[in-house]
Amino acid sequence: MQNLSRAAHTASDILPYVAHTPEVRAQMLKTIGVKAIDDLFVDVPAHLRCESTGLPPPQSEIEVERNMKTMAALNLDASKAPFFCGAGCYRHKVPAAVDHTMQRSEWLTAYTPYQPEVSQGTLQALFEYETQVSRLLGTDFSNASMYDGSTACTEAILMALRLSGKKKNVLVSGGLHPHYKDTARTYLRMSHYGNMVEAARDVTGTENLISQLDANTAAVVVQNPTVFGHVIDMAPLAKACKKNGTLLIGVVTEPVSLGMIKSPGEMGCDIVVGEGQSLAGPMSFGGPHLGLFGCKAKFLRQMPGRLVGQTRDSEGKRVFVLTLGTREQHIRREKATSNICTSSGVMATSFSMHLSMLGEVGLQGLARHNHAQAVALAKAVKQVDGVKMLNKSFFNEFTVGLPGGVSAAKVVEKMAKRGVLGGVPASRLFGKPDDNLLIMAATEMNTPADNKALCAALRASL
Repeated sequence: MQNLSRAAHTASDILPYVAHTPEVRAQMLKTIGVKAIDDLFVDVPAHLRCESTGLPPPQSEIEVERNMKTMAALNLDASKAPFFCGAGCYRHKVPAAVDHTMQRSEWLTAYTPYQPEVSQGTLQALFEYETQVSRLLGTDFSNASMYDGSTACTEAILMALRLSGKKKNVLVSGGLHPHYKDTARTYLRMSHYGNMVEAARDVTGTENLISQLDANTAAVVVQNPTVFGHVIDMAPLAKACKKNGTLLIGVVTEPVSLGMIKSPGEMGCDIVVGEGQSLAGPMSFGGPHLGLFGCKAKFLRQMPGRLVGQTRDSEGKRVFVLTLGTREQHIRREKATSNICTSSGVMATSFSMHLSMLGEVGLQGLARHNHAQAVALAKAVKQVDGVKMLNKSFFNEFTVGLPGGVSAAKVVEKMAKRGVLGGVPASRLFGKPDDNLLIMAATEMNTPADNKALCAALRASL
C-alpha cells in the first residue's frame, strides 16, 4: 500500500509538467538563461519568422489522444466503404505472406546497408528488386530504390539537366501529376539547375509535345497513364526527342499497369521513374511509399542512389556488394550527384517479394483484372444522367465530367456521407477551373456491389 501511495503521489506531482503550465515554461526559460521564447530565435531574420502556427494551446498527452481519436472518427475508412480513389495512390491487396516474409531478420531493414559484408540477405533482396524493376520499366539498370515517385521524378529531371550540358529547359506534360510538378518546381527553383516549362493541360490527353520541342529543351517528362487516366503511346515523342538531342523521362504512378501496357523503356524513354506503392504496401495516409528509378546503360554514372551488384568472394561463393554509391552526400558533399535521394529499403523488399509471388503471369493477370474492373465501372457510371466519360483509353482509372455548374468536390462529400468514397475531385489537384471533373479508379478490391453503390450515391448526390 505504501508503494502504491507513493506512485499515486508521484503521478500527481508530474501532472503540471505534462500540462506545460506557464510556471513550468518560466522555469525552463530561466534554466536555459533567456527571458522569453522569442529570444531563442534571434538568429532567424524577422521577415522569415511565423507570427502564429495556428496550433491549439499545449495539451496533456491524454487530451491530445482524445482529440486525435475524435478527429480520426470523422474519417471514412477505405476498407469500410466502396472505394474509388486513385490519382497516384491505389488500394490493392498485398498478400499477408509478403508482410510475414519481409519481417524475417535476414531482410528487415528501413535502409540500404552501408556494411554489405554483414547484410547479405538485405543486399540480395535489393539485387532481385533492381532486376525486377529494370524488367518492369524496360531499362538497362535500376537503383536500390528511392523515397517516392515525386522525388524520383525530380531526381530524373536533375539528372537529365546534368547530362544535357547547356540545355536548361525541361518540358513537362500537362498529364503529369501536379504533386510531382510541385516537387520538381521547388528543387529547380532552389538549385538553379534549369527551368520547368509546363505544357498546356489537356484533359482529353491529346496534347502535342513534339511541336513544343526546341533547341534549349533538355528533357521532356511524360506520365503514362496520365493523371487523368489516359494511356498514351510515347514512341513518336521518343523519336522526336532523339532527333532533337532531348532526353525523354517516363513516369509511371500505377506499376500494375505495366502488366498490360508496353513499358516506357520499350517505347524509347531514356530515364523511367515511378511510384511503387501499388505493389509495395498499403496507402498508409501517403507514406512511406517507394520510388522506382531506371535508365539506359550509358547514363548509369549519373544515376542517383545506390546500385547493388553481385560477385564472388575469395572462396568462389556468390556474394552481394554495393557496387555504386560513391556520389552521395555523405562522401561527395556539394559535388554529390544527389543530395535528396535515399532508399526505402523495407518498401523495396516488400515490392520485390510481392512481384516474386505474382510472377510474370500473375502480374499480367492482375493487370487484366484491374482493367476489367475499370471497364465495368465505366459502363455503370455512363448510365448516370449528366455524367460524361472524357477518356478514349484508360487502364484502371479515368476521368468523368459532371453536369455543368456541379462541384465534384461537393458531390464527393455527399457520396461520403452515403458511405461511398467516389473518387478524387480534379479541383483538389488543379484548382477551381476543373471543378466539375472527377477522377475514378477501380482495382481488384472493387466488386459489382461497389459499382452499384457508387452509381446510387452519385445519382442521389447530383
